[in-house]
Amino acid sequence: MPARALQAGTIHPAEILRQLQIEARAWALRFELPRLATRVTLHWHARLRTTAGLARLDASLILLNPRLLAFPAELTRTYLHELAHLVAHARNPRRLIDPHGPEWRLACRDLGLGAEKRCHTLPLAAPRRVARNYFYHCPTCLREVARVRPFRRREACLLCCKTQAGGRYDRRFRFLDGRAPFTGNVLAQPELFRL
Repeated sequence: MPARALQAGTIHPAEILRQLQIEARAWALRFELPRLATRVTLHWHARLRTTAGLARLDASLILLNPRLLAFPAELTRTYLHELAHLVAHARNPRRLIDPHGPEWRLACRDLGLGAEKRCHTLPLAAPRRVARNYFYHCPTCLREVARVRPFRRREACLLCCKTQAGGRYDRRFRFLDGRAPFTGNVLAQPELFRL
């Protein structure tokens, strides 16, 4: 059962989802995965900005970016890519598998996607740049932390706690407000030790 490329503009988006869902259920039955066949659903998800599609394994759900309607061939390819995630997971229910590992690649081949890549190159949307306006620094090592939101709890420098406090939280290494005396040591994702 080869996947069919959809024609843009001729079918309502809800009808496209209905057709894809019927096809996904047929694929699942063909692969002898009856539980997946009864559970698989598809939805448009307008909050996806740069992601073309997303497979929710826990709910057997495929979320698709509505901007894919402008790229009919890529819509079909993305749908099959995400369906391959669900098929790979359904075939290996008791194992934790690599999302784009050999099980997924086998499912892609079975769905007709021979050399499927992990990422797409579609011009869906530019990623948002989030300003990091909150700065903290460690009083000991002067490691600087840039944050989008302020700390809610008392956070300490994990590196200093590990090296100088035996791995325990120590208030001597609590981050202080503001930039460090020099600005050459900024971390976007800090190593934190929470109390």
